[in-house]
Amino acid sequence: MAAEDDVDRIVAQWAQERPDLQTEAMAVFGRVYRIARLVGDRQEAVYAAFGINRGDFDVLATLRRSGSPFRLAPKDLTASLMLTSGGMTGRLDRLEHRGLVTRAPDPADRRGLTVTLTSAGRALVDEAVIAGLDAQREVLEMLSPESRSQLSSLLRELLAAVYAAGATPQPTSSSG
Repeated sequence: MAAEDDVDRIVAQWAQERPDLQTEAMAVFGRVYRIARLVGDRQEAVYAAFGINRGDFDVLATLRRSGSPFRLAPKDLTASLMLTSGGMTGRLDRLEHRGLVTRAPDPADRRGLTVTLTSAGRALVDEAVIAGLDAQREVLEMLSPESRSQLSSLLRELLAAVYAAGATPQPTSSSG
């Protein structure tokens, strides 16, 4: 059993001040939020070593996961990463300036553009994803294999419950 953490202290303070509150959800989601934030900070540091940030990685990874020819329309990237078109434009400008992506007219739609991962972009994201997974694995391996499997299953159930409660499923982005 892990020692008392910050979330335990917060819950205890609420119990002292408002014993009428049911704080179980606060304990669960407080930890989920803190884990995501702390591991996200680790990811950010890993990506910085490659000269990119998490948002840049998300664009490169989305293009890489799309399969050959590693090309998507900006609107598809925007939808997948839950960004505004302005936010996507800034990321694409940065990545194109570094030679990691190219933008070109869409041959199937003269009004549209396509974004393509360059060979340099593919090489960078292939290295960055390994480094990012290593950083995540370093943390996760502090748990036993059985605990990791149980945690994954419980989080899958929790995510399904969130969707059942009315949340709209969002495309995967920042985890790779």
